[in-house]
Amino acid sequence: MRPVFKLLSAIIAFPLLTSCSSLGKGVAEAFLEKQQSVDSRICEIWGKPFNGLDPFLANPSGKMKVLMVHGVGDHLAGYSTQFLEKLAKELDLPVMASQYKNISLTSRTDTSKNLGNLRINRLLSKDRSKELLFYELTWSVITAKQKEVLAYDNSGEYSFRRAEMNDLMKKFSNDTGPDPIIYLGESREDILVSFAQAFCWMAKSDWDGLPNDVSQSCSFNDDTAANNIRHDQYAFISHSLGSRITIDGLQRIASIVDQRDDDFRQALKNKEIPIYMMSNQLPMLQMGRKMPDVSNQKAAYCRAEGEKYQQRMVSKTPIIAFSDPNDLLSYAIPNGFVDKYLDSRLCIDVTNININVATIFDAFGLGRMANPIDAHVGYDVDDRVVALVAKGIGGKNTAKIVNERCRWTETID
Repeated sequence: MRPVFKLLSAIIAFPLLTSCSSLGKGVAEAFLEKQQSVDSRICEIWGKPFNGLDPFLANPSGKMKVLMVHGVGDHLAGYSTQFLEKLAKELDLPVMASQYKNISLTSRTDTSKNLGNLRINRLLSKDRSKELLFYELTWSVITAKQKEVLAYDNSGEYSFRRAEMNDLMKKFSNDTGPDPIIYLGESREDILVSFAQAFCWMAKSDWDGLPNDVSQSCSFNDDTAANNIRHDQYAFISHSLGSRITIDGLQRIASIVDQRDDDFRQALKNKEIPIYMMSNQLPMLQMGRKMPDVSNQKAAYCRAEGEKYQQRMVSKTPIIAFSDPNDLLSYAIPNGFVDKYLDSRLCIDVTNININVATIFDAFGLGRMANPIDAHVGYDVDDRVVALVAKGIGGKNTAKIVNERCRWTETID
């Protein structure tokens, strides 16, 4: 999708440039270059310290495993490559397995279903002492079939009637707009099963035990999954609708696990699993939805003295929510939202990060502006975002760019 976003970004910027054609091309380019030469984009953080991925890479008894979940629009396997390469550089993991692995996800109850693709990459330090297993979930095949109902609108029969630029924007809208609507319908369960299957493969197997180029379902019901949960470290990285999928997927697993009393459940409830949410949309995507099964009971589930402490799903789920104020589809997580709308058994703490990932510039006297499309898709290639995911804030390994470019307000209970 990124080439489409770049083209749309150019479309948005085009009127600003052409309106100043009297200044001459050279003057206009010099003006923009001067503004971009000093990066004054904000980065403001409110929350508790968090470690990022780096401290868990040299784990002698287990692995650091990360699952990435995309947002709206059709995606192809490999969509996370640019982000993964930047992350590998920040974490100093220059060695990569020569071949990634692909698993075609399916349901345990209906193996005829295509629930998307899970691609796994293995990254290592030069001395092989550090390792990261990176899992990329591509679920958009589930919604692609239903979006075919709009295919006629992209055909020559209708598209030729639009101005060229409007046609590009309409096709973009047809690709991305239906996904949140479809997610509220019958496909929601398949998408959540896809997430659960991805998490199952992440929990169940190390690199050598993962299958490749197969269509296969995964089950949590064996000793391997429980043992890995005890020793491995986990994190999720999500974008837009992917964040809602991740939260709903965990809440669904919490409801299922809550009915069990086995080694897997016992191992899981001692884990801390952070979620790094890019272009966070949880408040908007909560509208019209029912409340979770368990809410407003964080103290009972998440404090050692709480009466339901033994029924928690995990020990803690830190949410690190990245939002560009110029991203029209992104929202900070307000006070009280977690307690009211998210499952108490996840023991969620929130860190809000207000960050400009899009450049703000003076539009030749028309006012300051930032491209809203860049503000929506620029998180995973922003050096500060990558550094925060890699090395967190408030610790001794915090990246230099974060210390220099971000303002942190630490919060306490």
